[in-house]
Order: sequence, then C-alpha cells, then structure tokens
Amino acid sequence: MTNSFRNFAGLLRDAARDLLPIVAVIAFFQLAVLQQPFPGGVGPILGGLALVVLGLAFFVQGLEMGLFPLGETMAHAFARRGSLLILLAFAFALGFGTTIAEPALIAVADEAARAAAGSGALPDTEAARDGYAQGLRYVVALSVGSAISLGVIRIALGWPLQVLIIGGYLIVVTLTFFAPPEIVGIAYDSGGVTTSTITVPLVTALGVGLASSISGRNPMIDGFGLIALASLTPMIFVLVYGMVIL
Repeated sequence: MTNSFRNFAGLLRDAARDLLPIVAVIAFFQLAVLQQPFPGGVGPILGGLALVVLGLAFFVQGLEMGLFPLGETMAHAFARRGSLLILLAFAFALGFGTTIAEPALIAVADEAARAAAGSGALPDTEAARDGYAQGLRYVVALSVGSAISLGVIRIALGWPLQVLIIGGYLIVVTLTFFAPPEIVGIAYDSGGVTTSTITVPLVTALGVGLASSISGRNPMIDGFGLIALASLTPMIFVLVYGMVIL
C-alpha cells in the first residue's frame, strides 16, 4: 500500500510538472498582456487545475495497470495461436471500433458538414449534413482499421516502416492535386484526430507485444509505427472520399 501511494504521489507530481508550462503561458498572457482577471475568479481555476492533475495521474495509472498489460498479453496470445487472419480481424476491429466513437472525429465531421453546406458543396439540409458527417466518420474508421491491419502485416513479415510511410505520403501529395479543394484540409485534419487516448496505448502495446512474440523481430524497430500508419491512411481515404462525393 505504501509503495502504491508513493507511486501515485509521483504520478501527481509528474502531472503537475507537465502542466506547469501551460499554466505559466496562460497566466502570463491573461495577466500581463490582456491585463484581465481570470473568468470566475482564481478559486475555480485552481480547483479545475487540481482536477486536471488528478485526472492525468489516474489516467496514467490506469494505462500502466490495465491497457498496456492487456495489449501486450493479447498480442502474445494471438502470436501463440499462430493465426494471422484472426490477428488481422482483431486489429481491424480495434481500429474501426475505437475510431468511429472518437469524440474529436465526431466534432470535426460535424463541423466539416456544416462548412460544406454553408459553402454550397452540399444541400443545406439536416439529412445531407448528417449523411456527409456519418460518411466521413465511417471512411476514417475504415482507414484506421486498415492501417492497423497493415501495421500488423508489416510486423509479421518484417517490412521496413519507412517505405510504407514515404510511399503513403507520396500518395497523399499526388491525390491532393486531384481532390476537390474543399476536402483537402479536412483530409489532413482527419489524420490528427483519429487516434484517441484509448486507441494509442492499446495499439502501441499490441505492436510492441507482437514484435516481442515473433522470432527475429526487434520491439524497438518493429514494434512501433502503427500510430504513424493510423495517422497517414485517413488522409488518403478522405481525399478519395472527397473525389467521389464532391
């Protein structure tokens, strides 16, 4: 119990230290540049910061206790089964399921639908906006599921990551010239909002655990890179999506 308390106290200290630069920047510009008091007073602000520090500490503790061991354990179990098909099915379902419910993606898709309707690219009706946003979410979710499956194949077969990344970005650049301008910015932003706080630790642990379970694979070289693929493929899929529907 004492060691657990000390570990959590260390997490609280680390979380407070990580937030300190952000707090310093906000306080400086609020007080020195804008010269305005904090909205609601200092008390609620400090209380909110305390909750953020506590939440970050609990989140990191939860990752270390649950998600990281779970991801690595599942990777070892799949490797022992020796079925690449089952592993690929799990990787796709993991990427698709976590992405389709990602709040950041939902917000970006809804905002993109409103912007498209406002610019005349879509009929300004609720049905059209909902259909556009839902289609965008499904396309991105499919792309992330495909990316994680591709990353699993890369680990299993030992493909070099740099070839996939460079080739993928060459495809992105090429598609950019042919895609409608209205979809380019949305496609690029989609790559940054697809990986949530749950997906990242699970996928990272899955990659490292899988690379550790396969003979001849180095976890440092082969175990990472799934998140990079999950950020790259949505750009490709959304650019193609825009070329089809716009």
